[in-house]
Amino acid sequence: MGSYFRRAFRLAITTNPRLALLLAGCTLAAGVLPAGMAWVGKLIVDAVVAAAAGNANARAVLLLIGVEAALVALIAAAQRGIALCESLLRAQLGYRVNDMILAKALTLELAQFEDSEFYDKLTRARRDASTRPLNLVRQSFGLLQNLISLLSYAALLSQLSVLAVGVFLLAGLPAFLAEARFSGEAFALFRWRSPDTRMQIYLETVLAREDHAKEVKVYGLGRPILGRYGDIFRKLYRRDRSLALRREGWGFALGLLGTAALYGGYGWVALQAVAQRISLGEMTMYLLLLRQGQAAVTASLSALGGLYEDNLYLTNLYEFLEQPVPDRVGHVTAGAAPGDGIRFERVSFRYPGATGDAVSGIDLHLAPGRSLALVGDNGAGKTTLIKLLTRLYRPTGGRILLDGTPLDAWDESALRQRIAVVFQDFNRYQFTVGENIGAGDVAHLHDQARWRQAATDGLAAPFVETLPGRYGAQLGSWFKGGRELSGGQWQKLALSRAFMRREADILVLDEPTAAMDAQAEADVFEHFRRLAARRMAILISHRFSTVRMADEILVMRDGVITERGSHAELLHAGGHYARLFTLQAAGYR
Repeated sequence: MGSYFRRAFRLAITTNPRLALLLAGCTLAAGVLPAGMAWVGKLIVDAVVAAAAGNANARAVLLLIGVEAALVALIAAAQRGIALCESLLRAQLGYRVNDMILAKALTLELAQFEDSEFYDKLTRARRDASTRPLNLVRQSFGLLQNLISLLSYAALLSQLSVLAVGVFLLAGLPAFLAEARFSGEAFALFRWRSPDTRMQIYLETVLAREDHAKEVKVYGLGRPILGRYGDIFRKLYRRDRSLALRREGWGFALGLLGTAALYGGYGWVALQAVAQRISLGEMTMYLLLLRQGQAAVTASLSALGGLYEDNLYLTNLYEFLEQPVPDRVGHVTAGAAPGDGIRFERVSFRYPGATGDAVSGIDLHLAPGRSLALVGDNGAGKTTLIKLLTRLYRPTGGRILLDGTPLDAWDESALRQRIAVVFQDFNRYQFTVGENIGAGDVAHLHDQARWRQAATDGLAAPFVETLPGRYGAQLGSWFKGGRELSGGQWQKLALSRAFMRREADILVLDEPTAAMDAQAEADVFEHFRRLAARRMAILISHRFSTVRMADEILVMRDGVITERGSHAELLHAGGHYARLFTLQAAGYR
């Protein structure tokens, strides 16, 4: 745990060293000045008594009052400086930690994003860890400030009695021990509730997002989902309430010990003044020191408890940042056998935690200039093959080669620059039209000439030209002035995004026309066939009117290839493909 403390403290300090140095200076001043103010207060009272007795002049009293006023102003300036530094550091540190979390997310594999335990780690890291490093620095400097104050108070109190110093230092210890224990319980509760918290966030999304609103309203799901949201809240609230009652109850009871010590000290100092062992000014100073000293002890112990709790929570941040990432050792940018194309050799893949393979024993070869169609029921493994080809997943058995070189040996950027893909669940970015298209090639993200050419290739240009603002039109409904598109128009933008990669020689379309009518689909695939003439093309579709144009068709069932051949060959074989084709064709008669 100490290592987390040091790392988080170093992170906060190095975020802005100048601010950290200014914060340290203000903290030092805020720690020393209150003791000086108590000493000047004693001098003022004694000067007033002396002046009243005719032993001093009133001018000395006014001078001391001016000194105290200056000290008050300096304390106020130090406190304002601390608040300013914390405010500025909070913004910078919050950004830096979130940047670290998001940058880490970019390095992870797709399979990790599909793991519920990983999402719990991500939720915990993002929910609190971005503020905890600053809390740690704030608590540390607060502890330093109070320790400086305590040393100065102790130096003054020791003139009265060393025993008084010991009493007010030890009085707050029981409350601190209780707080430290409950901090540990609060952290354990925080980790326990992560899955339920994530479910609450999801339910909020379902109830408050436009892409869920239609079904929620039509099926009347609003109240049942809201009820489920409330059930989770009540479950979590019961545990929170139990902890809060015990924490505050014990804190109050043990805090009374500190109060008893304070007023015991008050009584003793008052008796010393009555016995004329100390002056009226000294009594005033000691009473102030006892009160401020107890407050400093309480604040110091609270800061120690806060540091312990912050350190616990920071384990969430570093647990996520230390999530293991598969080695990316590939550096090849050109294959050993140029022109050989794509080869799957006995490829299998099993999802983490699954009991069976999603795909098994896959063998295929796709040469440049050839097209391949994948056909099969939902869940047959078609999209999994595409994710393996794009190295979003890594095979658990066998190997995949591109131009004679295994995919793992390829440089990741070089490999993906060769692939243009439209996934079935493509993204609908709440960006402008041009940015939606340009996202297909980040090196040319703002190249307007390439936007237009890609839109032409993806058959999106005709409707884009009718939009107000054309390629500058804001899309989606999340932001002001946004325009929602039809499903078919979004799909054409996704196709255009794929065609942004002019150098890509592997084109993959995964159900790219599901939202289009039959005529639009036919136009897209005829256009696609012309553009893919010299490339490797892979097509996934449930519509046999489109897959029949492929050079080879693979039929998949339960993760294995059961049939392969051209459209005519498969019809002649009279197998599963022929039955599906006949059933679909009957629907158009």
